[in-house]
Amino acid sequence: MSDTSTRNTAKRAGKSGAAAEKSAAKRTGKHAGPAAAPARQSRAGRPRVRHDALGEAPVLQAESEPGEDIITRIYNTVFESVMDQRLTPGTKLPEAALCELFGVGRTVVQKALQKLAHEHIVELRPNRGAVVAMPTPEETREIFEARRSLEAAIMRLAVRNATRADLAKLRRQLKEEHEVMHSYAQTRWARLASSFHMRVAELSRNATLQRYLGELVSRCSLIVALHEPAGYASCEHEEHTHIVDLIERGDAEGAVAAMESHLVSLEEHIHLVSGKSENNLARMLGME
Repeated sequence: MSDTSTRNTAKRAGKSGAAAEKSAAKRTGKHAGPAAAPARQSRAGRPRVRHDALGEAPVLQAESEPGEDIITRIYNTVFESVMDQRLTPGTKLPEAALCELFGVGRTVVQKALQKLAHEHIVELRPNRGAVVAMPTPEETREIFEARRSLEAAIMRLAVRNATRADLAKLRRQLKEEHEVMHSYAQTRWARLASSFHMRVAELSRNATLQRYLGELVSRCSLIVALHEPAGYASCEHEEHTHIVDLIERGDAEGAVAAMESHLVSLEEHIHLVSGKSENNLARMLGME
């Protein structure tokens, strides 16, 4: 037999052998050769993960979202009830009662209460639970004192940096204030009035000042909503309008003086008297 014939015969034999191995592998479920292995072992001895399998991973995130939703719901329910004066300062917020009302466990309720405490809406007292915040006269004085100093610095920067577009936004804010003042409860007006101060702070172009003012405004808003007597909204609106007029004129010192007078007047109208809440927590939270 020639060399050529011998080589051809060997090739056919090799192919037949490979085919036989493949057939045997199908019958036994085993694959021959390293190339057919289902998952190579890494140096650490762990199988390599296919990148296309990673797309199936984010299931846990979707499962955690409902928890965040109920925390936000509890937060908003308590916040609105405080601002609408259904929950008065010093009212107890028992964890067990909140768990039953919202159908959740203590961990969820505790997270919502911690968020409310961070915003100074409730106080968390060791071994006594949560109560609606009840600022003392001294705390109120310190908060307004810090706010007057901060807003004076903000006002000078706002007068320097305000553009025509900024002033137009402030005028629209004043128009909305006027409409709300005659159409809604004073608690709604108090929240809108607070946002006016934050809009002025935006004109300072100083994010740090804005952040600090945001905390002070949040604390003042709670005090004002709970303790300011009815009928003061129209005076506040006129003071806001006067401040915008001074900003538009470029009168920095006049604007600072007007803001100082406005905040002093606001503090003088605060009467720190705690009302008496009902015993029915569900009704106070607006859930009945």
